[in-house]
Amino acid sequence: MDIGDLARQFGVTPQTIRREVNRLSERGLLRRVHGGVTLPPAGANLPFEARQVQHLDAKRRIAAAVAAHIGDGASVAIGLGTTPHQVALALRGHRGLRVVTNSLRVVFALAGSEGLEIAVAGGFLRPADLDVVGEAAVRCFAGFKTDFAVFGVGGIDEDGTLLDFDPAEVLAREAMRLNCRQSLLVADASKFGRAAMARGGRLSDMDHLFIDAWPSPAYRPLLEAASPQVHLVGSPT
Repeated sequence: MDIGDLARQFGVTPQTIRREVNRLSERGLLRRVHGGVTLPPAGANLPFEARQVQHLDAKRRIAAAVAAHIGDGASVAIGLGTTPHQVALALRGHRGLRVVTNSLRVVFALAGSEGLEIAVAGGFLRPADLDVVGEAAVRCFAGFKTDFAVFGVGGIDEDGTLLDFDPAEVLAREAMRLNCRQSLLVADASKFGRAAMARGGRLSDMDHLFIDAWPSPAYRPLLEAASPQVHLVGSPT
């Protein structure tokens, strides 16, 4: 859309529109083009700061349910993403956790928990996301056998394929799943049908799926199968 058209539509000056566009572009919600503004490229993920406020209530309810599923003293691998980060925050009251993660945000969330032991993947840090992916994360997760692995996903296709925005993220997620006793996929309803290019794993590979709402009927056969066990976390009454 043109900056001038937006200014006329909202009854403000073009300078006001430009300031707002700059602010939203910095958050990854819009993209500046010459003389106007457009949506971010299709298939691109938003910055963490923008994603962490989207569907926040749903993510917190999912996180609370996961925390109730995990007991004190458990060993837990926790992946990257905004919903696993909320799970880490929900686990702060647990005692004696042994955590393996490739996310510094998870480390910061759990810091100070009683009896916490934490192993962090080494390697090159992605500064924007504060995480480590790829072979370094794979080696870290492969060195442990955890009771639980908690991870999110970029999108879930109608055929049950799990999608992400970076093949390196897929490698890390699969390493977590292959080296745990119970795999816990956490996904708010917006992830169903969301497009992302990197594929890896299927919904049926998961032991548990924590969601906040039922997706469209096209997904019902996937959720009615023997695996995963679906945990529907409804809105509070």
